[in-house]
Amino acid sequence: MTFEVIHEKGIHARPAMELVLLADQFDEAIYIEADGRRVDNKSIMGLMSLGMYKGQIFTLEVNGPNEKDVLDKLSNLLIDSGLAKRI
Repeated sequence: MTFEVIHEKGIHARPAMELVLLADQFDEAIYIEADGRRVDNKSIMGLMSLGMYKGQIFTLEVNGPNEKDVLDKLSNLLIDSGLAKRI
């Protein structure tokens, strides 16, 4: 699923940690890819290393038995918190 960062400050430390904590609740493999780099969404250091800025396009990938449910929950967090929009 593809998103665009819409928050003025990008995906900074606090919301990045919320994403990591949510992702960590699931057994599925969860990745975020931006600017040709792919990181584990369960790693705060990996996620922060992307430097997610306003306007950046990224993809969220979930692999595992409950892919759709996990993707929906992560997507809802991104959208409901005003961090990103689906494109």
